[in-house]
Amino acid sequence: MKENISNKIGLYNHSDGFKTHRYGCKSYIQLFAIFLLLFMVSCKAKKQLIAKKAVADTTVAKPIDNKKVQLDAIRAGQTSFNTFSGKARATLDIGGSVNDVTLNIRIKRDEKIWVSVTAIAGIEVARAVITPDSLLVINRLQSLYLKKPFSYINKFAGNQVNYKTIESLLIGNAIPELINERADLQTGPDSTILNGNLQTLAYKLIIGQRMKAVKTNLSDQSVGQSMQAINSVFIQAGARLIPSQIDITSLVKEKKIQINLHYVKSDFDQPLEFPFSIPTRYKEGN
Repeated sequence: MKENISNKIGLYNHSDGFKTHRYGCKSYIQLFAIFLLLFMVSCKAKKQLIAKKAVADTTVAKPIDNKKVQLDAIRAGQTSFNTFSGKARATLDIGGSVNDVTLNIRIKRDEKIWVSVTAIAGIEVARAVITPDSLLVINRLQSLYLKKPFSYINKFAGNQVNYKTIESLLIGNAIPELINERADLQTGPDSTILNGNLQTLAYKLIIGQRMKAVKTNLSDQSVGQSMQAINSVFIQAGARLIPSQIDITSLVKEKKIQINLHYVKSDFDQPLEFPFSIPTRYKEGN
């Protein structure tokens, strides 16, 4: 059905049906585990050429570093923000178990990611807060909670994944570490491709029009882990251009996790709250 969505988004097609499932704590831990600036190129003032009689101009122009210019342009094309809030319809496929849920996502840039998962009839089944140092999850269906260091996520997503990786994926930005001078850069008429390695992690980043990341491939064959993120259906959210459709697939050995995320509402730089408390009757999970 078509739903008229205000808040700068437009018309979207999505299913209102939600399957009724029981959610295990482990599944939601895996879900949050995979979740898993402005263009500031300084322009020097143009030098005025002053002709002097009988004096030759011996100034030698410095060669332009085209690669640096291109990398700076890519960095500038990523969405800059202080806070982000979004509502998304999501289909989660965790090892063949498929669930339709709604995700409410709030981000305070570089500090925390807050996610609430609701199922049928808007009932919240899980909530999580991810910071650069920690992971907190509560499972309301089983009255369990989890408190772990951020390194716990690396068990599922690889050692190269950090907080900024997850933040970038949720907002549709390119992962910052992939935009570096060591990358092999290829420019075509409609896209720019960056290939490279970060220790044992091989990556391929495809940048499309208006310098937006459209596809990211990560692979660490030494531990049998890979991830692919595809951004599509770009929309205007105020002055920003963001993907409304984000599809992430993670493979850890034989275990496959896939999330299809469709934003139906988004807002930037508004005051946000990040409520999170663990009821006293909840038990700590493993």
